Amino acid sequence: MRASYWILGCLGLLTLLALSISVGVMSILSESGQLDAQSVLLLLESRLPRTLAALIVGASLAVSGVIMQVMVHNRFVEPMTVGSGQGAALGILLAMVLMPRASIFWQMGFASALAMLCSLGYLGIIRRLPATQPLLVPLVGLIYGGVIGATVVFFAYQFDLLQFIDIWMNGEFSGVVRGRYELLWGAALAAALTYVIADQLAIVGLGKETSLNLGLNYTQVVMLGLLSVSLVSALTVVTIGIIPFVGLIIPNLISRMMGDNLRQSLPVMALLGGGFVLLADIIGRIIRYPFEIPVSVMFGVLGAGVFLRMLYQRPAHGG
Repeated sequence: MRASYWILGCLGLLTLLALSISVGVMSILSESGQLDAQSVLLLLESRLPRTLAALIVGASLAVSGVIMQVMVHNRFVEPMTVGSGQGAALGILLAMVLMPRASIFWQMGFASALAMLCSLGYLGIIRRLPATQPLLVPLVGLIYGGVIGATVVFFAYQFDLLQFIDIWMNGEFSGVVRGRYELLWGAALAAALTYVIADQLAIVGLGKETSLNLGLNYTQVVMLGLLSVSLVSALTVVTIGIIPFVGLIIPNLISRMMGDNLRQSLPVMALLGGGFVLLADIIGRIIRYPFEIPVSVMFGVLGAGVFLRMLYQRPAHGG
């Protein structure tokens, strides 16, 4: 990616950061136009954590999306629509019911394990699909995720926890304050560590037989990728909720511009994913001011429009 593009991208991200910090019901400045103690408290307790949360979620989901696409060899899937996000929600729900006194870390570990199990189940299902019908992969993923989501609603109804389901199924940042978003740094770390195995993931995208012939430990790399996706899904769902399309739109946009070199494209995906989610959050705060529209709704609308444009646009690979 050219240096000029990086400069423009960073400038655009800084602009979004400034907008995110300044947009809200309460003004960040006092009546005299200066920062006072209350302004600093608002900045540190609410605006800055919300901005950081949006950046982390967008970057992590974009990276997780490309990992999932590489593993299933299909560009039309992403974790939040093929069962990983729903599996994380189911894990959190069961953890609350079965071990309510456990620490948040044990509950998150349980949710991550169930998200990984659901992802493995999806991989097992699509291996039986005909290779000549690539559109069956995302369609089966939507059905699979829908079944798991229905299971979540069933158990939530049985244990009178439906109010929590609405939070997990509709991602939004209005409840993010300092002390309630720090788990997302774990998602950022999980996504960042995938950069270490970026070259191995690119080889996995060539197929199992090719990977084994090249001397790659295929199973180990796939499990590491699944672990990263599961951690990101669980941490995102429990903190923010499900935000669709991020892991679908961003990887497709970047792959059309930069090709399939993950070593080069992963940082760009993280930057664009964070910026895109932050933009959707800002628009959601402005469009019905002083009320808010959940970022999952905003990104669903924006993502659908971008995705339709991509379907009719010819890909152009560049170095």
